Amino acid sequence: MKAITRFTNALMERFLPDPYIFVAILTFLVLLLGVTFTDSSPLDMTVHWGNGFWGLLAFTMQMVVVLAAGHVLANSPLFKKGLTKLASFIKTPSMAIIVVTFVSLIACWINWGFGLVIGAIFAKEIARQVKKVDYRLLIASAYSGFVVWHGGLAGSVPLSIATENHPFQDIMGIVPTTQTIFSTYNLFIVIVIVLTLPFFNRLLMPKDEDIVEVDPALLVEEKESFPLAEKTFASITERSYIITGFIGLLGLTFLGHHFMTKGFVLDLNIVNTIFVILGIILHGTPQRFLAAAQDAIKTTSGIVFQFPFYAGIMGMMTASGLAAVMSGWFVSISNEHTFYLFTFYAAGLVNFFVPSGGGQWSVQAPIMLDAATALNADYAKTAMAIAWGDAWTNMIQPFWALPALAIAGLRAKDIMGFCVLVLVFTGIIISIGFLFF
Repeated sequence: MKAITRFTNALMERFLPDPYIFVAILTFLVLLLGVTFTDSSPLDMTVHWGNGFWGLLAFTMQMVVVLAAGHVLANSPLFKKGLTKLASFIKTPSMAIIVVTFVSLIACWINWGFGLVIGAIFAKEIARQVKKVDYRLLIASAYSGFVVWHGGLAGSVPLSIATENHPFQDIMGIVPTTQTIFSTYNLFIVIVIVLTLPFFNRLLMPKDEDIVEVDPALLVEEKESFPLAEKTFASITERSYIITGFIGLLGLTFLGHHFMTKGFVLDLNIVNTIFVILGIILHGTPQRFLAAAQDAIKTTSGIVFQFPFYAGIMGMMTASGLAAVMSGWFVSISNEHTFYLFTFYAAGLVNFFVPSGGGQWSVQAPIMLDAATALNADYAKTAMAIAWGDAWTNMIQPFWALPALAIAGLRAKDIMGFCVLVLVFTGIIISIGFLFF
């Protein structure tokens, strides 16, 4: 395993470009595939790209808030003290890899934005206290927990189809989370990954001579400093716990009313509301919350400026019919027993070009739901196969690693060698879940 790890790390170090270069190459590849496999001309594909470029602004904003709110919450004094205390119990590199993977898995299952951030912050805290731990693997382990996000409480596909008036309600109706997130096959996949991935990551630990320890400069945190309080209205309100208490009470009252009247219904907006309100409360004063928010926004720059390019790719994939062609390849070799498995693989392939759970669902759902109807397959399980395909190949799609890498101070190529092996390992588990459950 150590030899394989060394090989994959060397391969990624040599060939994996910066995430922006990666999306530029994908853009060219999709344009070429569209011209080759559809009746679109180069000009048609260019127009599709331009028309789609700004097509996901609302969704982009939701993703930015998910990530920023998760960052703010994870950096609140309560969470930071808890992570520091937990890190103090970790004494060996092996334990460090196992624990950070487990924490990331649980956190990402709860909320992907929170999990990405808290995993990276926890990994940095461990690196401060544990010597001789490979920093690349530590951050890769923190990122590897992201593989379960679409089977968790913030999964965009299961939350979308559980929401009234979703785009495909006329085909599949409203699908409760008991048939998706809390289904037998989904719980099997999540539980097996949670119980085994920490120990698999432990096996990826390199030899002593290959260990790359963290640059101490990356672990230095700037201490928060605020201007001295003045007896002015602006200064008093910036430090006011009363304002925090009012907003916190307002938000908690709304959330309480929501859950009492609609049951335990979660969608992206509700998840974002929960994390924003908790972040406001746990930071105490508006001044501290705004400082944390300002710091959090720095980690979202990759999403803000690269997401439009992926939206452009999605525009080409959808308008040209290329996504339908790709999905159709897998549908054509499927039967009632293998349909969910091949839907999962198809989604994994499409995710390289449309790394957005909600965006990918809008692209693939029409094709896969029609096929499910023809094969008399379960709509909810079909949706979750697409969801897991989206989450699975995120392990080698550097786009979503950007926030964790920004926190850790690493490059995508530093961790992707480990993530390739995580992709293979988790792919086996997910495949078993869809083939036999």
